[in-house]
Amino acid sequence: MDIGQPDTRGSAGRARFGGPSVRRGAGRALLLLAAIGFLIAAGRWLHHRFTHVLVEDARVAADMVVLSSRVPGWISAVRVTEGETVARGAVLAVIDERIAGLQLREIEAQLGAAAARRAEIEARIAMIDRQTTSQREAREARISAAEAALAASEAQLGLAEAEYGRAQRLVDTGAGTRARLDQMRAALDAGRQQVLGRRAEIADARANLAEVVAAREQITVLRRQLDTLAEEERGLRAQRDRAALDLADRTIVMPFDGVVDRVFADPGEYVTPGQRLLMVHDPAAVRVDANVKETDIRFFRPGARVAVTVDAYPGLVIEGVVDRVGQAATSEFALLPNPNPSGNFTKIAQRLPVRIRVPQSEGRLRPGMMVEVEARARE
Repeated sequence: MDIGQPDTRGSAGRARFGGPSVRRGAGRALLLLAAIGFLIAAGRWLHHRFTHVLVEDARVAADMVVLSSRVPGWISAVRVTEGETVARGAVLAVIDERIAGLQLREIEAQLGAAAARRAEIEARIAMIDRQTTSQREAREARISAAEAALAASEAQLGLAEAEYGRAQRLVDTGAGTRARLDQMRAALDAGRQQVLGRRAEIADARANLAEVVAAREQITVLRRQLDTLAEEERGLRAQRDRAALDLADRTIVMPFDGVVDRVFADPGEYVTPGQRLLMVHDPAAVRVDANVKETDIRFFRPGARVAVTVDAYPGLVIEGVVDRVGQAATSEFALLPNPNPSGNFTKIAQRLPVRIRVPQSEGRLRPGMMVEVEARARE
């Protein structure tokens, strides 16, 4: 560039991009816009903070069911692994059932023997009933016949007595013969003997009937034996049911459609009654447990709707409903009491447990996950 000529390039550049004042104005405008945006965002944030209550101390929870053994024994099989989804009724673990099976079969054999004894006694009762019924009918018929014969013999005896009396009077008057009187006396003696014989037959028939009646008493004795046998069978059935329950309890099954969280025992391990074997839960029955400050508990009335944000899934917001509110602060359940013997006191807002119903979100909500609960602060 020549020394005597003016510099036109700088003026052209300043004309194209503007001078310092223009740049400063644009910067101020950008700062102003940023400040306005910040104020709007801060205002919205403050408005949200004043109109909503946020609880960060909340977790997804579920009923963790611990499955234990009611009977002792060695574990013969564990058929699930941790984290596995299992249907209701599926076999989780099996405890050695050989002795329990033998005990059940032994009791069933005793029940079979008792049933055979019952059948034998009932058959004896039926046989004795048929025999004694026919014998009693025969003895009663014999008694009836003997009584009829006795009546005829007594009638004949009466006739013989009358004939003998007439013959005696005829002999006394001389109109009759001694031979006739002797004949009538013999007939009278024969009639008396016949009556005595008929009475003896009746007594014998009645004695035979008494034997038949006594024989029927065996039926009563056998029925008492049936009653005793029924009590024995009732006791055996109770033992069988207990043995069957003992055998069934050696198979640990899933109580609902759920997930296996922990397995505490391995095959070959000996377990005792009450020892925990597995821990399971129902993933469809999850909830949110939150500890809410007492100053905010009025916004968490049962039935109130809240928003639940899951930390593990940013942007996932689930609508929940307050199910119940605890009737005592969490500090009341502390293992160590918090006395104040010195007299110094610092007031700390206590927290009350709140349970919130939430729907399962495609199986993503798992017990123990952290969530945030937000409720509208409406008086």
